Amino acid sequence: MFTLMLNGGLGLILAMGLMFADLVHWGWALFFGILAFVAGQGLMGYLFQRRVKVAMEGVQKIMLEGQKRMQHKMHLWQMRPPGSVKQAQLEMEREQAKVVEQALAASACLERFVGWVPLMERQIASLRVQLFWSLKQFKKVDELLPKVLFIEPMMIAMKIARLWMLDAEIGTIEKFFRKHVMKLRYGQGAVLYSLMAWIHLQRKDVEGALKILIEACGKMEHEVVKRNREHLANNRSNQFSNSGFGDEWYALHLEEPKVKVQRQSSFAQRRF
Repeated sequence: MFTLMLNGGLGLILAMGLMFADLVHWGWALFFGILAFVAGQGLMGYLFQRRVKVAMEGVQKIMLEGQKRMQHKMHLWQMRPPGSVKQAQLEMEREQAKVVEQALAASACLERFVGWVPLMERQIASLRVQLFWSLKQFKKVDELLPKVLFIEPMMIAMKIARLWMLDAEIGTIEKFFRKHVMKLRYGQGAVLYSLMAWIHLQRKDVEGALKILIEACGKMEHEVVKRNREHLANNRSNQFSNSGFGDEWYALHLEEPKVKVQRQSSFAQRRF
């Protein structure tokens, strides 16, 4: 890291300077050198983190504004259904692609912090994976996944979902799941347990899915997890559904949401 080398060099120069100038005892010179190193690291870390935060917020702002525009369009379509639902969906996909491309372009400004901020390259990779994933550009996702920080449950869920898409062995998926779920705090990871249960059900392993959900209920209180556990425990596997997670579930691209378009009433269709 550049900051380590820079501050290490400054600390060493200060310590050597104090010793050769015979201003203080060598022990104090070493102490002041280490102190200068620590202070420099703290100051530069603070300044760089502030700049990274501003850059990250810029990318998030683009996404939030784009999301608001799309939600507004969806609201208008619900009030006044479009002539072609398929055409409306294509328009929405084009709008989403435009927003994501803008966010990806904005993320380029983060690259200047690589080498100065710890794990910056991995932070950028994590951000871009989410953006490419939203566009279903899985080839680019696969290129970046080895560099990703698997800290957030949704990032872990994306990796698991991708392993499933690539027909990975269930043992490989389970191993990755266990490795990362154990790091989560109590109450976290409901979507991870539900995703693993869903994968077991796709393999016709109802017992495996039930075990996962029973384990999850011992670690959290979540209505979707609890409801699905009851369905499986009472031989109602056909009623299993993760739709209660909303966008958090559908963002994994494993299932398509059922879109309900509200029709205008005859009164609303009248012209005055």
